[in-house]
Amino acid sequence: MKRADFRAAYLATDERGLFPERIERAFSLLTECTGCPRKCRIDRMRGEKGFCRAGEYPEISSYGPHFGEEKPLVGRNGSGTVFLTYCNLGCIFCQNYSISRLGEGYRVSFEKFSGIMVELERRGCHNINFVSPSHFVPHILKALPEAIGRGLTVPLVYNTGGYDSVETLKLLDGIFDIYMPDFKFTRSDVAQMYSEAPDYPQVVTAALKEMHRQTGDLEMDEDGIALRGLLVRHLVLPKASREPARPCAFSHRRYPETPTSTSWTSIIPAAKSSLPPLPLHGESRRRNSGSR
Repeated sequence: MKRADFRAAYLATDERGLFPERIERAFSLLTECTGCPRKCRIDRMRGEKGFCRAGEYPEISSYGPHFGEEKPLVGRNGSGTVFLTYCNLGCIFCQNYSISRLGEGYRVSFEKFSGIMVELERRGCHNINFVSPSHFVPHILKALPEAIGRGLTVPLVYNTGGYDSVETLKLLDGIFDIYMPDFKFTRSDVAQMYSEAPDYPQVVTAALKEMHRQTGDLEMDEDGIALRGLLVRHLVLPKASREPARPCAFSHRRYPETPTSTSWTSIIPAAKSSLPPLPLHGESRRRNSGSR
């Protein structure tokens, strides 16, 4: 696709007047929070904190052109990355642990949030890339209409760990142009050990299906820069070379035209000095049953 022929999905959604209803539905999830698969059922609008510890207002750690993202996002001028504070996963190997678990960041107004998007486009970034957006979906939706009114036109990237509710993703149909989820684990015991999310395999496979339904396979412009579609990212854990092969194989079977990116270098276990070894198949089950 030629970039001149591209039009961001959210522009048509705005023209159809769909934002107010989407925003209302999204914020209604926060009063007894069911915005992500953890379903903490706390009232974020009254200051209660769930697993992710996010609250009523958007919080960010930093933003700016980023050149370390996947190649289809970076181009010449970088991906306009917004690092959102906190995360709905508990990955012990997270390279952004100080942001995702320790809460390094600051609260911003919705006006400022909108302005950040517009500023990144004006600085030449090829897209607006929200890192760990799952727990701030309502806030992104609320900030977008003002950003659109101020001239936002570039693709939006949903850069997620893959632990996303299909119900919430449906609120983003016609909003995000590019989905870039992690597909970390296919085993519940591994997902629990490393990310405190034993249902991750089931959640991520359902989320991938919905993301692909919305955007299809990855489409790039004449310079190889992504405009629309699904890009799946697989992470490789030290001493766990077999586990990443399973998500890769699943993605290839289900979405053969969808590019995958496997990262070997971006894992920094800041939370713990070393990672526990992967359990053998059935080890957790045998331990729980008391068998020897």
